[in-house]
Amino acid sequence: MTTRPTLLGYVRADALSCAEELAAATDSLAAFASAEGFTLGTVYTERDSAESAAFHALLDEVKRSDVRAVVVPTMNHLGFGNPGGSPAALQQHLEFHHAHVWAADPR
Repeated sequence: MTTRPTLLGYVRADALSCAEELAAATDSLAAFASAEGFTLGTVYTERDSAESAAFHALLDEVKRSDVRAVVVPTMNHLGFGNPGGSPAALQQHLEFHHAHVWAADPR
């Protein structure tokens, strides 16, 4: 039996309008992981637009583990309301630590 690699998730709750959208976004990450041959690990959810605690926790897990893949609902989740930078800058930060970033919905 082959073990599927782990994929971590990241969602910004402030990029969504309600709890149902948050649940749908998380479901889309799980569907993406399954379709691409991954097991979905922790989904880090940023709840405070002034903070980036979930992003830093995600980055810490990438640094200390062998996880090399992250999925977001859309690339906008990397930058929406984030004082830390643009989606491209945060993507580069993850990729610097050898984590490829995918969007479940590439639009």
